[in-house]
Amino acid sequence: MIVAHPSPDLYGSDLQLLASIEGFRDAGWAVTVTLPRTGPLVAHLLARGADVRITEFPVLSKSLLAPRRLPGLVVATVRALWTIRRDVVASGAAAVWVNTLTEPVWVLAARLARRQVVCHVHEAEEAQPWPVRALLAAPLLLAHRVVVNSAAARRALTQVLPALARRTELVYNGMEGPPDPLPAARRRPGQPFRIALVGRLSPRKGTDVALEAVALLRAGGADAVLDLFGDVFPGYEWFEDQLRRRADEADLRGAVRFHGYVNPVWVPLGEAHAVVVPSRAEPFGNVAVEAMLAERPVVASAVQGLTEIVTDGTGLLAPVDDAPALAGRLRELYDDPDRAAALAAAGLASARDRFGAGRYREQIAQVLGRTAARRQATR
Repeated sequence: MIVAHPSPDLYGSDLQLLASIEGFRDAGWAVTVTLPRTGPLVAHLLARGADVRITEFPVLSKSLLAPRRLPGLVVATVRALWTIRRDVVASGAAAVWVNTLTEPVWVLAARLARRQVVCHVHEAEEAQPWPVRALLAAPLLLAHRVVVNSAAARRALTQVLPALARRTELVYNGMEGPPDPLPAARRRPGQPFRIALVGRLSPRKGTDVALEAVALLRAGGADAVLDLFGDVFPGYEWFEDQLRRRADEADLRGAVRFHGYVNPVWVPLGEAHAVVVPSRAEPFGNVAVEAMLAERPVVASAVQGLTEIVTDGTGLLAPVDDAPALAGRLRELYDDPDRAAALAAAGLASARDRFGAGRYREQIAQVLGRTAARRQATR
């Protein structure tokens, strides 16, 4: 089989791809992963027994969908289409797994090569205008099967293209917990309340909301500090500069630390007393699951996939883009360590039951197996 993936990085959908590869390999598949460029993901793919090929192909982004950029996108797609089709045919692959919405050229090329196509959707674009959403989702009408990682992602697709409902299957992300139990999250006397935020520094992830919430906590007398684990997409350096300027203001000075990208996340999570996930949009929310597996209480935005992970009694939710509400939820954990510990324990049990790596690998391999069997039946 061939897996097409748009990024060689090590963030949410990239790390979930590694779990998918493990599921495919467990089921006996020989896997070739195609990336548009090299990067840190390559070594992890090779370690899991996948072949890796670097092939230039267009990857959709918001900037490419701008009217003035669309002609260039069309030209790049046409140029890549026949090369990819030729490579798919030459590979002898029974199926092509397209990992995310951002590679429509692979869906079309695989269909032209008469291969079975699965598209694994990790996006839930509900804020974009309807025409943009429909344009992004339209290539999925060519896929034989669509896998979504949350009900929110499925809703975002079927709202604009109801015909996709019949071919769409929900498989929640799955992940392993820490290799060893982490220390308890309770604060010692005199110790600051450490809040962790793991993820890209971006407006979408609500990093700025977390800073404002911590400023409000401190203004209310809480000895709270914020640890940020993540870096920026190229082109978003302005946002990191904005965050750093805010962190250097008097009410936050010395209370926000920028650690950059960290993997694995277990050491930083083990040092936290709470984890915040203040995203403005979040199709799933791997970090929320990782925090629960680390037995840390989670405060998350009540948005999209996060509401499917953080349920009653397993964590706390706050309205989106609402720093005072987020601060209030964090204050509940600060003031009531027993409740924080109970939420962390319940979150751990829920994450193990609903988002385990073994369950994910089995389900994802079953989807691929059923899709490939369809090709054999029609030959």
